[in-house]
Amino acid sequence: QVQLVESGGGLVQPGGSLRLSCAASGSTLDYYVIGWFRQAPGKEREGVSCFSSSTGHTNYADSVRGRFTISRDNAKNTVYLQMNSLKPDDTAVYYCAATRSAYCTIADMFDYDYWGQGTQVTVSS
Repeated sequence: QVQLVESGGGLVQPGGSLRLSCAASGSTLDYYVIGWFRQAPGKEREGVSCFSSSTGHTNYADSVRGRFTISRDNAKNTVYLQMNSLKPDDTAVYYCAATRSAYCTIADMFDYDYWGQGTQVTVSS
């Protein structure tokens, strides 16, 4: 059983940066894929990025590729999402999720078994 807690959300101006954290407890993330998803008001939850602890493979949605970077701190059992050049369209509740797998995908949220509570990101001037 993995418990996930997100933090780092907030209000930022367009063009600004935020770093989201996903702290895991209950299990090491060594054999897990960690994904970041987001859900804007009135929209479906969509995949943003994922990281495979087994292979080091990462994946990004086209809308964030080149602006967002996912990484892991093994010592802290934490996965980060560095978000740069933020746009108003990035406004959403961001969730981290985990599944015991080697294959990193953000195509389907139902591939993930464990979810955090979410953190709000608002990009606005």
